[in-house]
Amino acid sequence: MVDVVWTAPEINAVFNAHLDAACVITGISIDTRTLVAGDLFVALAGPHHNGHAYLDQAFAAGAVAALVSRHDPAVVARGGHDDHRLIVVEDSLAGLRALAAAARARFEGWVIAVTGSSGKTGVKENLRTVLAPSGSTHASVKSFNNHIGVPLTLARLPKSVDFAIFEMGMNHAGELSELSLLVKPDVAIITTINEAHIENLGSIEAIARAKAEIFDGMQGGSAIVPSDNPYCDILVEAARRRQCEIIGFGEAEQAQAHLEKARAHPHCSCVQASIRGQKITYKIAQPGAHHVSNSLAVLATVDVVEADLALAGLALAQSEALEGRGQRHVLSLEGRKITLIDESYNANPASMAAALTVLGASETGARRIAVLGDMAELGASAPQLHAALAEIIARTNIDRLYCCGPNMRHLFEAVPAEARGAYRSTPKELLSVLMEDLVHGDTVMVKGSNASQMGRVVEALIGANASEDLDPSKNNLPTDHRVSA
Repeated sequence: MVDVVWTAPEINAVFNAHLDAACVITGISIDTRTLVAGDLFVALAGPHHNGHAYLDQAFAAGAVAALVSRHDPAVVARGGHDDHRLIVVEDSLAGLRALAAAARARFEGWVIAVTGSSGKTGVKENLRTVLAPSGSTHASVKSFNNHIGVPLTLARLPKSVDFAIFEMGMNHAGELSELSLLVKPDVAIITTINEAHIENLGSIEAIARAKAEIFDGMQGGSAIVPSDNPYCDILVEAARRRQCEIIGFGEAEQAQAHLEKARAHPHCSCVQASIRGQKITYKIAQPGAHHVSNSLAVLATVDVVEADLALAGLALAQSEALEGRGQRHVLSLEGRKITLIDESYNANPASMAAALTVLGASETGARRIAVLGDMAELGASAPQLHAALAEIIARTNIDRLYCCGPNMRHLFEAVPAEARGAYRSTPKELLSVLMEDLVHGDTVMVKGSNASQMGRVVEALIGANASEDLDPSKNNLPTDHRVSA
């Protein structure tokens, strides 16, 4: 049975609209390509596409109504208020935010918000998984974490759900405050603070203050913060101003959610921890110290929202790596068996270090190979921050390095000559060399910021596995690749 998200009387009350009383809305869409029957279509105008131009397609696909901007020519041509399928407002994005605010006002379950310089989506998905045994959950899809994705996720929230989980991203000061004031979290998690977006914000201290804006929409509630992070005091001070309960997580014994012991394995991590005084032993389905740390924040949240901690611990063993965030593939490339670790979704110095460490600990039948693209938004520090990764490569078991992008040249030149595989300017050029050099048994990790388009290398390798006919001389990367925002 499909949940009813909004009834016509509810929508009419929010917007003073005139939908037919029998109308029910079972979903909300901003894209006619994925719209399904029963959706409300929100026509947003962006720099490249205007949703108002697709009203006919939306209704043909089964949209029951459309939220539109009053002065858009397509709306004027339809007669505006004369078409009772149209919910006419001054600005459709503002209308989406109004609907989101109405959804929050009627919601009586737990609201959880997640931000941080890395690990946001993984923590959000882990929360979705571990809270499911204790109640119904609603969470943002993919990485819908910006000024459109967050209100869209909130507007989609059925009032009957037990737990609502929101990922929140930012790259400038003020953005998280606006999102938090809309979502009004009961629990807010900050996974970590590092150099991500330092080009825009100027310093890591400024990044910490911007991330702490996630508390701005709270009056009381619980702030879950990384105790081991050197900028934790900034987060704690901001949370205390909102009268939040402070819950630290990390390795320090004073952290309310603290690690007692962890054993790393090539494909998982086994953990003993104390979660607000409760001892728990559990397994995480992904390797890496960063996943262990984030699991402490997840389980602390489970305890705060009064869900079942033991069932949550069991569920973590079933939580699989996400596409572009550590997902593994075993490929056959012209008879060569290759293990591919897909870390291509995004990158900053901390997440790059974590991924390289996991690669270095991976089992392999031949070599451990890192294929890296530039890390974005690092400003004037970019050359040094890229070159500094050479130290991590030197102390792990990484055999070969392949790089592309102007900043990754600094890393390529910083590693010993015997570790240098190849440097090329673009992923397309790098793929050709990589494909020629791979041997049976290699383990390959691909990572870079979205702008570096390293996801295209992953797609090409997986495509070659599917077809077994990739000709390296053709450099046949996929031609239609959309990078997630």
